[in-house]
Amino acid sequence: MTGIDDAERPVTGSAGGLLSRSLRPYAEIFRIPGAWRFSVAGIIGRMPMSMFGLGVVLLISAVTGKYGMAGAVSAVGSLGYALSSPQFARLMDAHGQRRVLLPMLTVFAAATAALIAAVQLRLPAWAFFLPGAIAGAAMPSVGTVVRARWSALLTGSPRLHTAFSFESVADEFCFVVGPAAVTLLATQVFPASGVGMAALLCVLGTTWFAAERGTEPPVIPPDRPATGRGPGSGRRRGTAAPGLVVLGPVYLLLGAMFVSIDLSTVAFAQSFGHKPLAGFILGTYAFGSATGGLWYGSRQWRAPVERRFALALTLTVLGVATFWAQPNLITLTCGIYLCGLAIAPTLIAGFSLLEAQARPARRTEAMSWLSSGIAVGLAAGASVVGFVIDAHGARLGYAFAALCGAASASICLLGLRRLRPPPVPA
Repeated sequence: MTGIDDAERPVTGSAGGLLSRSLRPYAEIFRIPGAWRFSVAGIIGRMPMSMFGLGVVLLISAVTGKYGMAGAVSAVGSLGYALSSPQFARLMDAHGQRRVLLPMLTVFAAATAALIAAVQLRLPAWAFFLPGAIAGAAMPSVGTVVRARWSALLTGSPRLHTAFSFESVADEFCFVVGPAAVTLLATQVFPASGVGMAALLCVLGTTWFAAERGTEPPVIPPDRPATGRGPGSGRRRGTAAPGLVVLGPVYLLLGAMFVSIDLSTVAFAQSFGHKPLAGFILGTYAFGSATGGLWYGSRQWRAPVERRFALALTLTVLGVATFWAQPNLITLTCGIYLCGLAIAPTLIAGFSLLEAQARPARRTEAMSWLSSGIAVGLAAGASVVGFVIDAHGARLGYAFAALCGAASASICLLGLRRLRPPPVPA
């Protein structure tokens, strides 16, 4: 017995020592009582973000044979999610996460069941839109509330960006596993099983998350001044955070860039006669992002967070700008992995920026606007890049993605002053 805890034991320069140093910050945040429980619950509860829309498309197209109708219903649900999430987040800030999540979950489950029944009963197509829109609007934005909970637990701690990094890696895990799982269920079991499993995971994970009352952020009265955030910053007037004026458009354009890359990759792989490889290539993109996120979260940074955000965003866009010129699928896969390394750090720094600026009484609302921005960008980008690919091919689709990324980086750089966190008074 040496009396030295393993977490404090000096490490060597070996690969094992490097891994130990990289994972130590994550071990530290999960020593917080209840942290691992709400985080794991959050991973389960957020799986529908990568499964629900695809599950709806697979269900409706399998039963009706109409892909256009299926895509329209899925898009209505996505739009409902984007518009409602900030409003529900504002209610959570005002009344507590549990009091809002459980009613949302009830409506989401009922609307999903109604949508499945309408499709299976082969009701008229217009009968799909109402339950689809309600299900999308009521689907809890679990990733946002998890980050808000971490923010409340670690405000002012250098480990907050480690927690945000872990959650970004969890997002990537969902986007790697979710689409494959929902496709397998819908095509190999029965059409409704994909969207049904997405709803079940949402119910189970979100219910567990809501039950973790010990780590739930306290409700901050809207008229309470917030220490270190400026007088009156707890009020619910104006924007939830000043930086949203810049970050909102930036994240919207990022969403358009991401969906353009996804659709262009499918078309690019198809042009080489290897369409099934598109999923593997996009999985490599997500794996690169997860790798970058784990590395980013394991370090303590001296550079201001707004500079880190601008640098990571610029590196991401520069990587995307090479996709149109890739000669084959092998070079694309390598390039897409390297580009992916900067994506999670970009998103992590963006959430960190907003956390530093957000009014404490509106923290969840502020973060939800970023998720909504990406959701709107995904819908808008998909509607445009599809026509670009049909008319000019995958390479022009990648060029459109690069254009969206360049616009995003330009807005960020022009608005960099607005992204600086407010000074903390002595």
